[in-house]
Amino acid sequence: MATADTMLQTALREPASQVTLDLRAVTFFDSAAIHALVRLAGHYPHALTVLPSRQVSRVLEIAGLSSQPWLHPA
Repeated sequence: MATADTMLQTALREPASQVTLDLRAVTFFDSAAIHALVRLAGHYPHALTVLPSRQVSRVLEIAGLSSQPWLHPA
């Protein structure tokens, strides 16, 4: 919750043709992070790649987001 908005604002600060969000070291992922990720996916619908940790993958699975095209589990 403390860093989700900062992550979103940082990712949106500069225009980009491709965005890779490396979350492989993330151990806690809450609803604020899910919201930020969904907003980021909406902003970059065909240019986002998310590399999740096992914990992030599990949370996204529970949230019904595990089949999103931007999600690239290991």
